[in-house]
Amino acid sequence: MDRPGAVAELRAAVAGFATEYLAADDDWCVALSGGPDSLALTAVAASMRPTTALIVDHGLQPGSAEVAATAQRQAEGMGCVAAQTLCVQVGVDGGPEGAARRARYEALADARRGRPVLLAHTLDDQAETVLLGLGRGSGARSIAGMQPYDPPWCRPLLGVRRATTHAACDELVLPAWRDPHNVDRRFTRSRLRHEVLPLLEDVLGGGVAEALARTATALRGDTELIDSLIEQAMGTAETPDGLDTGALAELPDPVRRGVIRRWLMCGGGIGLTDKQIRGVDRLITAWRGQGGVAVGSALRNQRLVATRRGGILTLDREPV
Repeated sequence: MDRPGAVAELRAAVAGFATEYLAADDDWCVALSGGPDSLALTAVAASMRPTTALIVDHGLQPGSAEVAATAQRQAEGMGCVAAQTLCVQVGVDGGPEGAARRARYEALADARRGRPVLLAHTLDDQAETVLLGLGRGSGARSIAGMQPYDPPWCRPLLGVRRATTHAACDELVLPAWRDPHNVDRRFTRSRLRHEVLPLLEDVLGGGVAEALARTATALRGDTELIDSLIEQAMGTAETPDGLDTGALAELPDPVRRGVIRRWLMCGGGIGLTDKQIRGVDRLITAWRGQGGVAVGSALRNQRLVATRRGGILTLDREPV
């Protein structure tokens, strides 16, 4: 049997995702950059349900306003019920890629008006994410990659190759914007895409991207179970001033470190590393009166320091 066309493959992926995760009468938004992945997803989504295209202009490249305006016109031409350009200010914390990502997600969250947001991450993006997690030693959570459904974020194309979205744009005669950052070797993800993954495919005989995506899926079941245990443990360990070290000491190691990670993130921590989380963990499991552990903060000109005081882990904000 011949393989279905690219548009049909995308449509089946989105329909299957919607059946599994979303209510039948949900309107939805699509994050549209103008690139081939999000352009193809927008075309398919708009043919299925009332769709609002949300176009984020990061203002980081010359002509970004024109790119956003073109994407908005394309969305309207594809039948979106609305298309909105969101102009954002990108900070510096977390590096250029991390800062742009944070600004983008904040803008999308503000504009979605209670609707789910479809994101055009593909199997190739998932493979790159798993490799980044491996390289940074960030633990099982990072290697588990992106979740298909992390409300309100929806990733219906995680099982679809990037080549399929490009082919879908060709089938639909949709001219796509090619983001120069995607081929700029200054960015880690670009080097993974154009240097590391092709080398691995060559050395290991192909199928690497699919294998990395399967690894993410396999690990996700484990992390979801641990997440449920972390949620229960948070209710036991939290106090008005921080975390009770006695309650934390009774937890299994993965759950305790998960509680620490969630607590730091809820307090404004960003860019957390395994080394930092284990350093905070030692304030519980190997307490010798040592000083606090500093982590990055989402707020400029300050850092967060986890410190143990009288059996309680507290989170202090210090100027930098």
